[in-house]
Amino acid sequence: MQTLMWTVDKNVDNLETYPQIKEAAQNLKQNEVVAFPTETVYGLGGNAESDEAVLKIFEAKGRPGDNPLIIHIANTEQIHSFVKGIPEQASRLMDAFWPGPLTIILEKKEGTLSEKATAGLSTVAVRMPDHPVALALIEESGLPLAAPSANLSGKPSPTTAAHVADDLTGRISGIVDGGATGVGLESTVVDCTGGIPVILRPGGVTKEQLEEVVGEVSADPALTDEGQAPKAPGMKYRHYAPNSPFYLVDGSKEEIQQLVNEKRNEGQRVGVMTTKENKDFYDANVVKTCGERARLETVAEALYDTLRAFNKEDLDIIFGEIFPEQGVGQAIMNRLSKASGLPIIIK
Repeated sequence: MQTLMWTVDKNVDNLETYPQIKEAAQNLKQNEVVAFPTETVYGLGGNAESDEAVLKIFEAKGRPGDNPLIIHIANTEQIHSFVKGIPEQASRLMDAFWPGPLTIILEKKEGTLSEKATAGLSTVAVRMPDHPVALALIEESGLPLAAPSANLSGKPSPTTAAHVADDLTGRISGIVDGGATGVGLESTVVDCTGGIPVILRPGGVTKEQLEEVVGEVSADPALTDEGQAPKAPGMKYRHYAPNSPFYLVDGSKEEIQQLVNEKRNEGQRVGVMTTKENKDFYDANVVKTCGERARLETVAEALYDTLRAFNKEDLDIIFGEIFPEQGVGQAIMNRLSKASGLPIIIK
């Protein structure tokens, strides 16, 4: 399959200037799948009302079909065709954070969306992205778009069109290149179908920010207990993994360097993922920085690009620093734990 590339300015404000968006939207109307930028990561969009389109998303990603997809909309009017109602707390969260990196789970109205998009569940995950290109594309297509991250399943999520091309060229009909994304981590997912909103996946909107709007907010036990089955889209399987074994280390930089020395003495090539504050401390085969520890939002923004960068190196093992689990740090550690899939080394 030929994969087209449409380059548009991030600040697109009209479709007459950007016919590329019209062409990409036409592909979506024909039940093809198209990658596009959001403020979090690049999404792989398809007509959420079409089994054919949704199956193409799963096939392109190599994603298990029991993983529900997030439905992306361009305006709140779209949501009424496929949800039963909007609880007061959900409405307040929409007013506060839409468009933005917040996904809200609501009760689904039967008969509109593809059952494959929602994995046969009675609920649906919805968000309105805060990106002019994404909003223009959804608006022009006239469709709700099912859109997981535009990467091969298990690999780091894409934050540039080049990342998407590396994974999906020849597997999808096209990529809308709107430049690098902003937040860098996927949206926060909040279940609003019960009495108290529940965070199913931490992301760009923090627990503290949610509580400022609706008061008490709880967290899915699966976020801290591996024995619990996760409920959020994309959280059931290992994600974001670099090619080499990746261990997080709960210890000082001196203790991490000791681990590096031990592995190098065994003849292994070793990588370290750190921040700008510590980059000059480590002596390893490859040292890559992921933002600034003093500004965790920069770590979030650079996380997936850094994980992907390690794949260009010939490494036997990678060690990574951990981060405090407050604010966006909770989302960072959630993604790093998923990327590792291995026990944290405690020193």
